[in-house]
Amino acid sequence: MNTRKYLLALTSMALVFTSMTWGADDKDQSDIDKRIDASARVLSEVMGTPDKAIPDKIMSDAKCIAVVPSMIKIAVGFGGNHGKGIATCRTADGWSAPAPITVTGGSWGLQLGGQAVDLVMIVTNDQGMEHLLSSHFKLGGDASAAAGPVGRDAAADTDIKMRAEVLTYSRARGLFAGVDLSGSAISQDKDETRILFGKMVSFEDILRGRVPPPTGSEPFLAVVRKYSIQAKDQAENTNLK
Repeated sequence: MNTRKYLLALTSMALVFTSMTWGADDKDQSDIDKRIDASARVLSEVMGTPDKAIPDKIMSDAKCIAVVPSMIKIAVGFGGNHGKGIATCRTADGWSAPAPITVTGGSWGLQLGGQAVDLVMIVTNDQGMEHLLSSHFKLGGDASAAAGPVGRDAAADTDIKMRAEVLTYSRARGLFAGVDLSGSAISQDKDETRILFGKMVSFEDILRGRVPPPTGSEPFLAVVRKYSIQAKDQAENTNLK
């Protein structure tokens, strides 16, 4: 009788643990889906305001695009930031499946306060793309970075900032502008990669287009395609004038 009760107790505990695990997986799946949708919304809203958007020249030539919605910036003597988002790179067949990323970093300064900002990063050349494919690199260290110019018609191709491998932007309280993120590290979010693809997939395989986009990634990829193609058309029309 005692043995039977013991086995029954173990079985009950196992069922409770399993249900808790399923619940956590459902929450994680929901979180990554929400992050993809939020990234699509951020990019769409940013590009939907011509006088404050990323220049067409930058979007049309972008090698990779990364969006981190609601990155947390905290500062009490020592400033820091942490956020999760997704990235996609241009391939021979279009844009790759989205790859989950994390952004972490800090800066010293007499600061006090905290805020959540939306972050957009544009990889401008092949060298910057190689840094991103490495699955971990530091802005301003491994890859040169600069605050990106703003305005759909901005002559960014003649700007010194175009020499940077990564152009960075932030949006807070409705304001969109270039931001200096030197010292911040960009890494593959391995936990969310497993959740999104059902298994661990390397950063390079995802961003080089070797795996198909998972279910739920279309909202973000549709926005990327829309504005990269639109920007290309706008840039070509400008060159013809």
